[in-house]
Amino acid sequence: MDKVDLLLHPVRLRIVHAMSGGRTLTTSQLSSLLPDVSKATVYRHVGLLADGGLLEIEGEQRVRGAVERRYRLPRERAMIDADTAASVSIEDHRRVFAVAMATLLAEFNAYLDRPGAAPGADLVGYRQHAMWLSRDELSSLIGEMRDVLVRRIANDPSPERTRYLISPILFPAEEPAAVSGEN
Repeated sequence: MDKVDLLLHPVRLRIVHAMSGGRTLTTSQLSSLLPDVSKATVYRHVGLLADGGLLEIEGEQRVRGAVERRYRLPRERAMIDADTAASVSIEDHRRVFAVAMATLLAEFNAYLDRPGAAPGADLVGYRQHAMWLSRDELSSLIGEMRDVLVRRIANDPSPERTRYLISPILFPAEEPAAVSGEN
């Protein structure tokens, strides 16, 4: 299974999200981070991600007679490069977007189902903004957003930090407007 196919599953994508930030976690720890997913399902998908080379085994230890593995996600392995993204078909883009939205919905529902969830206090946001942008302005906006995110994406977990999911989605909402005066 190639990297795109590995990531094209909501549970595997949630595992990748949970492993981000240089974390080293056991499958049992991952299960506790995904309480709405059965333990067997988490184990199966961790195995697929490890077999596919996305997760690395960081270490092993014996726990009650069984071997417990600690996994880590090398950041570069979870990235889809621009050439790969550009080469997928329109139908593949539909599939990727559907998986991304299903994953986002599952993550958001898991958040809301937690005891003490407080969207206002947690600064939860899900706004959409329509903008008129030229190709150059769009490229500039993407670069600025990337710069802001890259400065923080390598932050290590710490007691004062909470892991947030940020999901920028950009697409043209309509055909380019005709230049005024043209018929």
